Amino acid sequence: MANMCKSVSLYKNESICLHMASHDPAQTALDMAHRQGMIRLRDAMELGIHPEVLRRLTDQGKLIKIARGTYALVSADISTHHDLAIASARVPSGTVCLLSALSYHEIGTQLPHEVWMMIDRRSHKPRIDQPAMHFVLASGPALTLGIEEVEVDGVEVRIFDPAKTVVDCFRYRRHIGLEVAIEALRETLKHRRATPSQIDEYARQCRVASVIRPYLEAMA
Repeated sequence: MANMCKSVSLYKNESICLHMASHDPAQTALDMAHRQGMIRLRDAMELGIHPEVLRRLTDQGKLIKIARGTYALVSADISTHHDLAIASARVPSGTVCLLSALSYHEIGTQLPHEVWMMIDRRSHKPRIDQPAMHFVLASGPALTLGIEEVEVDGVEVRIFDPAKTVVDCFRYRRHIGLEVAIEALRETLKHRRATPSQIDEYARQCRVASVIRPYLEAMA
């Protein structure tokens, strides 16, 4: 039997070619989980792998269910920011923001119990059961400025850089508290994670310059 080649899209918008000659669904699933850091049910089904295969691998202790429809190898080295990977895999157009971005960048003392993610205000708000998520709606520069792409457990994660995160903290201070925003600014400047000019420029474009400048001038 000739080898068949199946192209599968991964989280990084790349493709891999899997040879399906002696198609072993279980091994293919394990290979995908190893390559990507996790495997989603819908990706497995695109390869013709029945959901029962993933359930059986879980029962055998080879996979662990880390979220609805998402599995990882039991031996996988899961990072402390794994929830960001799961959230980004489920909402690839979103950008990690505010408290979750502060935690990732190790700014301040916030330890969020949900993933904070910014999405286009015109888009449909996703219904995600795991991980717990808090969606922030935005448009224009507030949605597109200062985005970095980092890799977390094999998944490409969009996240705002430190300067933009500080500006967002002031912009959404009613949601997270002014004290959190001030702490974020102080820690960012103290540890030189961003310059005053970078923060000021983002603040100007996001129309919160008048709010943040008094604090910026006092700390710079």
